[in-house]
Amino acid sequence: MSTFREILSRLPSSMCRELEMLPDADIKDLEEIRLRCGQRVLLRCAGREKSLTQLTSKEDLQKILNNLIKYSYYAYEEDLAKGFVTIEGGHRVGICGKTVVKQGQPSLIKEVSSMNIRFTKEIKGCSNILLPIMIKNNAPQNILIVSPPGCGKTTLLRDMARSISMRHIQVAICDERSEIAGMYNSSPSFDLGPRTDVLDGCDKIHGIPILIRSMAPQVIITDEIGKQGDIAAVEQCVNAGVALITSIHGNCRNDIENSNISSLIKKNFFQSIIYLSAEHGPGTIKEIEDA
Repeated sequence: MSTFREILSRLPSSMCRELEMLPDADIKDLEEIRLRCGQRVLLRCAGREKSLTQLTSKEDLQKILNNLIKYSYYAYEEDLAKGFVTIEGGHRVGICGKTVVKQGQPSLIKEVSSMNIRFTKEIKGCSNILLPIMIKNNAPQNILIVSPPGCGKTTLLRDMARSISMRHIQVAICDERSEIAGMYNSSPSFDLGPRTDVLDGCDKIHGIPILIRSMAPQVIITDEIGKQGDIAAVEQCVNAGVALITSIHGNCRNDIENSNISSLIKKNFFQSIIYLSAEHGPGTIKEIEDA
């Protein structure tokens, strides 16, 4: 509820008034606020879509973005070029508009045409069912979570970190997009357990070696592996005897066998692969595949 109020305060007053009239149950289940220029505001609550009467203007979109990032365009420059920003609390705001390309790479999105405010969730205990595969013989295991967007993989990773940390295991999080921990003023926005260290805003290629050298973790947790350079970082985990729990976008084994991490799949690097879906709501475990 406090997160909702915090983001609500950064939206136009006319939009706020209508959102404030939502039932508490809808606020509790709120997953997304989608804003499109000239269209009604659309909400997603526990898989259900709900529309408001409020139309979104071009000026609304620009003001909302300014308020969400507190006019700190320089601080969010790299993220904005990728089409999203992560604000305090780990909430991600996706952005579409006119893309400015420099040297063949997107450098800025201007003339914002739509936004998607995605709320992060903390569901303590959602990973408990996975404890037997997360830890074996008192040692953390290599685990891959395969999931389409919006199916709860980051929420699951967050609780896995907490659960493993509670069992006297040193955990390190390489939080490239600032979503798992939601670091703000040097503290995580979520309960990650008493033995968890967070490296925030650093890509995996550099972040994983830094954590191995500096924090001596027993397991590293990171989100959305997939870049070709990530493979070298994973191999450093292997050479250092550090376990890895990570995720990748996909629906099935065929998707990951045809991805940039196919070499890890062929080598059976992961002891377990967990497939998620939203069939019965975000976080539905569709299948667990053992190596």
